Amino acid sequence: MLNCFVPEPRGLTRLDPPPAVIPEHCLWLDLVEPTLEEERAVEQFLEIEVPTREEMREIETSNRLYEEDGALYMTATIVTRIDTDRPEAAAVTFILVRNKLITNRYHDPLPFRRFTAYAERHAAASSSASMILAGLLESVIERSADILERVSADLDELSAGIFASTGRRRNVSRDMRAVMQRIGRIGDLISKSRESLVSLGRLLTFVQQSSALALSPDLRSRFKTLSRDVLALSDHASFVNNKTTFMLEATLGLINIEQNDIIKIFSVAAVVFLPPTLIASIYGMNFHFMPELDWRLGYPLALLLMVVSAVLPYLFFRRRGWL
Repeated sequence: MLNCFVPEPRGLTRLDPPPAVIPEHCLWLDLVEPTLEEERAVEQFLEIEVPTREEMREIETSNRLYEEDGALYMTATIVTRIDTDRPEAAAVTFILVRNKLITNRYHDPLPFRRFTAYAERHAAASSSASMILAGLLESVIERSADILERVSADLDELSAGIFASTGRRRNVSRDMRAVMQRIGRIGDLISKSRESLVSLGRLLTFVQQSSALALSPDLRSRFKTLSRDVLALSDHASFVNNKTTFMLEATLGLINIEQNDIIKIFSVAAVVFLPPTLIASIYGMNFHFMPELDWRLGYPLALLLMVVSAVLPYLFFRRRGWL
């Protein structure tokens, strides 16, 4: 799909239906899962080459950030589908050429929808291609901040359950597998968020250092502010990642403790029932000459010995603090 956005007095407007021929006053060309014909139309209109999906997946800086024939090619990673069990890190390419912005993407992340809705009501946000780029990046960074806030809240909830008192922790400890799976999903989301922040930081540095792009003082200051935001979020992501690692290790430690408690119970039970078993084995032997066989109280005495031999080890363990 090729979306063509043109500036209007009230804000950015998308031409619907998409025109057969791209108009000259189109400021933002948004390629969403484009067909080969749509890519060729953009390439012929601006005399550039649109990177393919395979080229967008390259991780080398030279393949993600470069200048060619006066056009700036910038590819960043954006986290999508965070509300599902399998969030994805999607590559999005931004191309700045002759005061026009081209975005090439194969996903529909929420920051794009948010910025589009905002730009339709605020003309100042879409006065130039560089302003649109700044607005899109700002929306992506705000979404990254939302992700980290959400992850921090989830970790606080898990921490309250895992490190609660023994009585309150029972509901959490019933299914430690689910807790570890939840921590694993949080760790995966943090990893993708950090990857996105690193790519955004490199992109912002490239934009500010490029000599082919003339930025106004206000716009340059805005990009610097975004760079500082990315740096702060990267530090916070590292902190949250360390907390996630700690939570995972703590969960594994609690699992080991509970397993040791279970094994201790079985061990104590085996020791407690060992003396009665010994006594029962002795009196279960079919010896002809056994004095207790002729006693009227022989059987009750044997039962009493079994009970006493079981209670004494239990009291001893309790006194030593092993139970």
